[in-house]
Parts: sequence; C-alpha cells; structure tokens
Amino acid sequence: MHPADNPLVSHPRKQRPLKYLLSKVRKAADPLIESAMALLPIVLVIGFFQLLVLRQPIPQLGQMVWGTVLVLVGLALFVRGLQMALFPIGEEMAHNFVRKGNLWWLLVFAFTLGFGTTVAEPALIAIADEAARIAAAGQVIEDTAEAQYAYATGLRLTVALAVGIALLVGVFRILKGWPVQYLIIGGYFGVVLMTFFAPPEIIGIAYDSGGVTTSTVTVPLVAALGIGLASTIHGRDPLIDGFGLIAFASLTPMIFVMAFGMLY
Repeated sequence: MHPADNPLVSHPRKQRPLKYLLSKVRKAADPLIESAMALLPIVLVIGFFQLLVLRQPIPQLGQMVWGTVLVLVGLALFVRGLQMALFPIGEEMAHNFVRKGNLWWLLVFAFTLGFGTTVAEPALIAIADEAARIAAAGQVIEDTAEAQYAYATGLRLTVALAVGIALLVGVFRILKGWPVQYLIIGGYFGVVLMTFFAPPEIIGIAYDSGGVTTSTVTVPLVAALGIGLASTIHGRDPLIDGFGLIAFASLTPMIFVMAFGMLY
C-alpha cells in the first residue's frame, strides 16, 4: 500500500488559499496597526486642542489626512526595515569583529559608523541649515550663501566627529566593562562647565544637537552594535553593558558644538 493511501499515516494538510491569503494580509497589516497606535495619541492631542480649545477648523484637512497616511505607511516600512536589515547587520558585524580579535579594526569601525551615520542624519542636516540661517540673520556670520554653507557643514562635521568619538569610547567601555554611569556623569559635568564659557548664541544649538543625532539613522545601528558586542564578549551582560552608546552619542555633541562656537 502506498503511504499516501494508508489511513494510519498522518499527512500535513494543505493550507487553503483563502486562509493563506488572510494570514499574509494580517501579517502585512501588523506594522501598519502598530504605527497607527503610535500615531494615535499625537492625532488626538492635535485634534483636541485645535477643535475644542482653539475652536478652529483644521486647515487643509484633505492634505493633512493624506500626509498622515504617508507618515503611517512610511513609519511602518521604516520599522519593518529596521527589523529586517539594520538591527541584524549591526549585531552581525559586532559578532564578526569580536571573532576576528582585532581591537583596532573594531575601534575604527565604531568611529566610522558613528561619523558616517551622523553626517547622513536628516534631522542634523535640517537643524544645521536652520542654525546657519539664524546665525546669518543675527550677524554672527556673513549673510551669504557661502558663509551659511560653510557654517552648516562645519556644524555637521563637528557633530559627526563627536558621535564618532563617543562610539569609540563607548565600545572601549564595553570591552573593559567600565560602569556607564560614571562616564555619563563626568560627561554632563563637562557639558555644564562648557556652558559657562561658550557663546550664548551657540548653547541652544549645542543642546539640541545632542537630540538630533540620536534619530532615525543613527540609533538602530548604534544600539545593534552595543547589544551585539555585549552578547558576544564573555562576561558581558547585554542588558547592563549593551546599552549606553546612545547616551554617549547624545552627550558628546553638546561639548563639541560649544567648542565649535568658541573657536568659529
């Protein structure tokens, strides 16, 4: 008797086409649902204050609805892309560098990763251009396109250099097992100290630069690098040692940008 005709042998059932299609649709809709739940509080807050407090109709409602849909889809695709690409490649490269056993290449990789991702950070590009425009309007620099471009480029490179050095120090901390809190406390002490000497017009930009560097491009790779290193190195706890690189990446730009303002 052929095994397929034997009633005593169990055979896997073929999934029905409709059920298979519904499972795929549900799986594809999960990121959209998660993104919608993340955006819902923002929409509710804006709608509440616009309609009940200000008592004004929402301007260009159709355009805003369409923009919200684009944000929803874009956010869902971005999160899915992080899960499929950036997080895995960051952790995998950290594992490979540790297995390679070359400390210098690991430190070079950490620096270039921080520098490269920060230079490409859209939020930093936007705030650097806006800072250059405000500096020109306040007569801090010449009101020319060349001067604004040079100021914005210098600001971006300064922040990128700061993040690169921050990741280098952060990776070295993971390798040595140093407690992160002492380095963070010392860093913020440096921020407070620099605030007393930096020009007033650069202080706000410096503080904001610490936030814009930890945005869409930088955070996934930096977090994956730290977790991957702590997971690979013997005696390190990913929960204790794997996190903290992002704190370094947001701390050092404040110091470097204030120094940039003092020297520019």
